[in-house]
Amino acid sequence: MSDVLKELEWRGLVAQHSDIDKLRAALAEGPITFYCGFDPTAPSLHHGHLVAVKVMRHLQLAGHNPLVLVGGATGLIGDPRDKGERTLNTKETVAQWSVSLKNQLESLLDFEGPNAARTVNNLDWTSELSAIDLLRDLGKHFRMGTMLNKDIVKRRLESEEGISYTEFSYQILQANDYLELFRRYECILEVGGNDQWGNLVGGMDLIHKVEGESVHVLTNPLITKSDGSKFGKTEGGAIWLNPDMLSPYKFYQFWLNTADEDVVRMLKVFTFLPQEEIMLLEEQVKERPHLREAQRRLAEEVTTWVHGAEATERVKQASAVLFGGAEPFGLDELTLGDAIAELPSAQASLGDDVQDVLVKLGLEKGRGAARRTISSGGIYINNVKVEDEDRQLLREDVLAGEVVLVRKGRKNMSVVHVR
Repeated sequence: MSDVLKELEWRGLVAQHSDIDKLRAALAEGPITFYCGFDPTAPSLHHGHLVAVKVMRHLQLAGHNPLVLVGGATGLIGDPRDKGERTLNTKETVAQWSVSLKNQLESLLDFEGPNAARTVNNLDWTSELSAIDLLRDLGKHFRMGTMLNKDIVKRRLESEEGISYTEFSYQILQANDYLELFRRYECILEVGGNDQWGNLVGGMDLIHKVEGESVHVLTNPLITKSDGSKFGKTEGGAIWLNPDMLSPYKFYQFWLNTADEDVVRMLKVFTFLPQEEIMLLEEQVKERPHLREAQRRLAEEVTTWVHGAEATERVKQASAVLFGGAEPFGLDELTLGDAIAELPSAQASLGDDVQDVLVKLGLEKGRGAARRTISSGGIYINNVKVEDEDRQLLREDVLAGEVVLVRKGRKNMSVVHVR
């Protein structure tokens, strides 16, 4: 138990904290109960949430007791952000998203065993809080100067849009969450992203004022790339954990495309690989970067954690088909569809000459050029070399989803949708 802080620090998962020596002592004396909150401001978590969940999982593996707080109440309000006021979602939407987040989080932590995680929803106690209770029992412990001095509040006040009283009051509700969990579960540690530091400290101070007890807070850094830019986003948007919003194949490819300069740090942050193995992968990045062994291991580990081993294996098979010439007939329609979604494509019919198909796909300008490329061994149907210059598309060529893979040379892969 006493080594968990050292492990988190080695992995770069510690940004700010309250008294570190007292926190280390509390963890050593443990087990303690700790919590992290997740607001349902979208129907899914994204990859950035994995950092806080990773901290929770390390603490759980060290024997401590996690509380997963889903913000059914705070999700109705919205935490202040730099972009301006959030659009308030309906109660029904927030309730539905709360269930979605709860299900996702329950797949990322261990909810069985002696230190099983528990899920709580702050709507349970916040919905019982009257306006008088909020002002009299909570509001009197907060000083306007402190509240106005928080970075995000200052930036919003200086903006053209300003900040509403609704979002300004968010910090009181989050502080009250910590107080409630302290009272109900003897929770003495809150963890969260570094952008939440002010809110975390607000809860710690509230407990000290109301209960006269000292508790702890710990934040993880916001993850950036080596050039200082934000780590995340694809052309399609956020790196969602929900497979209906971002397919496991695209999720896997996101991690696989991590730059050499960033991959070792991402292995530390996002995987549970031991230090010795990560250090070995670091050497491989230096000595054999073209093999991308570290990137493959990163993609496998994170995709397995989020989507499971079976989904990861399907994704690896699809990658092997597209980039390694593997046999494609075992792929299911969904995985294959995700893998080929952005490839050049054309429609064709069974019985069409492959020469004509190559022209339709834009791989050749005419039948003569197509015939010469086939003759030289440069065309592959489903990763099998075409030997016959007069080859036609056959029923046995058709893969799941009524598609055929056509490749020119080593890299020019295209897709035929069979009518």
